[in-house]
Amino acid sequence: MRFLHTSDWHLGMTFRGGVSYTLDQKYVIEKICQIAVDEKVDGILLAGDVFDKSIASTEALHVYDEVMTYICATLEIPVYVIAGNHDGAERISQCNELLKKSGLYIAGSLSDKPQVVNAGDVDIYLLPWISTDRVKATYPDKAEEINSMEDAYKVVLDKYRDSFVKKHKNILVAHAFIVDAETSVSDRAAEVGKATMIGSHVFKGFDYVALGHLHGPQQINKKIRYSGSPMAYSFGKEEKQEKSVTIVDTDSWEQKIIPIPQLHKRTTLTGTFDDLMKADYDDETKDGYVRLEVTDSYVGMDSMAAFREKYKNLLEVTGKGFDRDDAKITMTIEEFENADTDPESVFAQYCKDILDEAPSEHLISLFKDAIEEYEKEVVEE
Repeated sequence: MRFLHTSDWHLGMTFRGGVSYTLDQKYVIEKICQIAVDEKVDGILLAGDVFDKSIASTEALHVYDEVMTYICATLEIPVYVIAGNHDGAERISQCNELLKKSGLYIAGSLSDKPQVVNAGDVDIYLLPWISTDRVKATYPDKAEEINSMEDAYKVVLDKYRDSFVKKHKNILVAHAFIVDAETSVSDRAAEVGKATMIGSHVFKGFDYVALGHLHGPQQINKKIRYSGSPMAYSFGKEEKQEKSVTIVDTDSWEQKIIPIPQLHKRTTLTGTFDDLMKADYDDETKDGYVRLEVTDSYVGMDSMAAFREKYKNLLEVTGKGFDRDDAKITMTIEEFENADTDPESVFAQYCKDILDEAPSEHLISLFKDAIEEYEKEVVEE
């Protein structure tokens, strides 16, 4: 049998509250569906973080409903889904028993019995995002043995391994943070939650482990793989990653990596104001999502207007600080445009860039007083 492994769609995600990625997400999911057809897969493994928020937006839900209906009903390809840390576990698994009849298998929350779907001689084990508290509550007889996330995984997966059927092949779909795996800027939850790291040895016994959670596609060992997110959600490392899905053949356990084209290329461009304005970049770069690093000047509203004329999907700009040559101020386009009406958010971003921390209540109070004094002076003039 052949399965397509994907994860971390993050439906509903926006760029720091501004630009919607819906068109990009629809585009890459259409490509995934076409790959599934071309590769004649027997199922799709979706390893968590289907949505970007536990309470998904109406738009995100519409995309999900449309896509799952198309894959399961039109293409007649079963989909095996688990909840990730971003998903609302109870919400995503609504009507899961009913949906099984349509070929949509969902594991939202941990159960005291292994959540497994049989497909011929292949058993697909579904393990949603877990916490130590959840595992202790689910297996109270094992609670004293659980002192870390690794302990929690061992308890759960020992139960799964105990249910293995002789001569059956075993796939695990999970959402986890493996020690020493590479993260990207958009792996914000993973970076914060390093206490959730586990060793790859906890997955011993499974023939293939289809992981989600980290956005960079990567091989942990010959049996464990992160498919990565289908599109780049951040600048930096993700710009250089080739987004892909993984096709797994259960006869040979061969893995085939298939790249996913992007609707918008993501690029960081560095140079002086004049260099960036005069540069003759190709259309793919110019029309893609762009981050500018301006090396010679502070970026104000006039220069921002000029940049936006040239780079229509400009998302973020970094320029020099007012009083320190080595200081850099990074702001999204939305923050620039809201600077007049929401100076407090601009100040907060300034503190993060320069002081490497959010401003205290006292500092915000002083800033507000300064703004009031400035406004009084302007009125008096």
